[in-house]
Amino acid sequence: MTRWDIRPQGVQGQLEKTGEMAGEVEKALTALLTHLQEAAQAAGTAVLPSQAETTVPGKRGPDNSPLTQKAMGPVAAGIGEFVQGKSKTDFKTIAERIEASMTGAALATREYVEGDLETAKQAQDAARTVNLEMLRDLRGRQ
Repeated sequence: MTRWDIRPQGVQGQLEKTGEMAGEVEKALTALLTHLQEAAQAAGTAVLPSQAETTVPGKRGPDNSPLTQKAMGPVAAGIGEFVQGKSKTDFKTIAERIEASMTGAALATREYVEGDLETAKQAQDAARTVNLEMLRDLRGRQ
């Protein structure tokens, strides 16, 4: 990039707004997981009531009572697999992109203000490619 025109106060304001919105995303994802768990619990099972709860062999609770496990129906199992798959990939990706964009913007702006355009470009590129390791290294150089 041959020319930069950054207004640090504007970046700071946008980072504050982004931080607030990231908090809202976290609340929404937490609510989503809660609602999915409630839906799985309410979905019921396809077993007889006498088989809806079984004792887990060899396992005891904190009060030394036998641990029990509720039968899971196909809807609950499907919801569980959906959440497990999303938690490990999509939710992590969302958090990493938010962290990379905010950290990259802050670091690039700091380096721009200090006159180090090469490091500013490195921070910008690392944010673009979601290279959190590089961003953390750059942040550690402060």
